[in-house]
Amino acid sequence: MSQRPLDDADRRILAELQRDGRATNVEIAARTHQSESPCLRRIRRLEEEGVITGYRATLDRGRLGLGLTVFVSIKVDRHTRRNADALAKSLDRIPEVITCHMVSGSADFLAEVAVRDLDAYETLLTQTLLELPMVEDIQSVFSLRPVKTDARLPLP
Repeated sequence: MSQRPLDDADRRILAELQRDGRATNVEIAARTHQSESPCLRRIRRLEEEGVITGYRATLDRGRLGLGLTVFVSIKVDRHTRRNADALAKSLDRIPEVITCHMVSGSADFLAEVAVRDLDAYETLLTQTLLELPMVEDIQSVFSLRPVKTDARLPLP
């Protein structure tokens, strides 16, 4: 299915939903200067087309006891598609891995990990990540503090 281009009304709706995913259709219509029925039709179309993929709450890591964020660079042993796919599936099953990307450069994957503290990360590293058979090397970078955590996408 080819993606039709977004118009200004679509972009305004998407910006509002990124800012407040709990906003009602009535609120979004008012904020985007549209009537309610056409606004709702646009939202439903954007969902059906896969532009909107879901709705979720943004949680405070610190209040949940997840005080340490670690960026983990992982290099795959013996570069094969099978190993890369197996590692991707393994990383997807680890709850502490909250985002993960296949990347180019010195590492093959870059994972963002949220854990309670350094001891929890050491346990995850030694008992889970280093036990994966397709891992050749792991480098860890610890976040000192977040600078920008807004997950809103820039709308073209």
